[in-house]
Amino acid sequence: MNNSDKRKLLQVENLSISFSQYTRGTKKRIIRPIADLHVDIGEGEVVAVVGASGSGKSLLAHSVLGILPGNAVCGGRILYRGEELTDKRKEQLRGREISFIPQSVNYLDPLMRVGRQVQIGLDRSTAKAAQESLFARYGLKSGDGRLFPHELSGGMLRRVLFATSVREGVKLVIADEPTPGIHPQALSEILRQLKQFAIDGAGVMLITHDIISALEIADRVVVIKDGATVEIAEAAAFEGKGERLKTEYAQSLWRALPQNDFDLEFNGREADGQCL
Repeated sequence: MNNSDKRKLLQVENLSISFSQYTRGTKKRIIRPIADLHVDIGEGEVVAVVGASGSGKSLLAHSVLGILPGNAVCGGRILYRGEELTDKRKEQLRGREISFIPQSVNYLDPLMRVGRQVQIGLDRSTAKAAQESLFARYGLKSGDGRLFPHELSGGMLRRVLFATSVREGVKLVIADEPTPGIHPQALSEILRQLKQFAIDGAGVMLITHDIISALEIADRVVVIKDGATVEIAEAAAFEGKGERLKTEYAQSLWRALPQNDFDLEFNGREADGQCL
């Protein structure tokens, strides 16, 4: 199915984000890490958001979720299912229709058994059964619920995060760097789970440095640099030497990967390009 055939779920238009900071005494300065971001996601679509560290990927997620710090000022428009996503609406939808899979497993409480953490926010009368159903869905055993986070492997912890973050009725899943530092089998499971959300009809925003893994499931890729969208391309355009990509930056980003023999000029310009 072409993206034009999918109903728009999320539209981010001309997004800018500024922060006010005090320097010396009462002097204040304004920093603007996000200048001009454009992203859209259709129902049943996986959109990967890629770029170097500090390019604004996580800030994009936090702005959609409404979890930016109090000194943030946002410009532009964010639409969800065709209606403006106001702060009040973000609060109403967050954790319900819009789900967030965080970057770090440190979001889990180290002193609470993981099964109990998954049950938080669920109806008390059905929480246990719902938690076990979620564990089964994400390949976890019933007995795993009695364990503490430190007793689980990295891949298992990622699956617990899925169980705590994604519930029935979710229409938009935002996954912020869900794949770093895990072994290939766990990586495949996580990618499969993200793809399944799209198969079930949800939109998925996959924020990642790992463009190779993202291409396994993404329909489109949004490339951002210095807080601005520089290109939105079909995933299939990332092949060969990147000839089908329209911008020099996206081409260089692609060629900088080890699989593409590196691009020394690009790696010299973007110090962390190799992290992609």
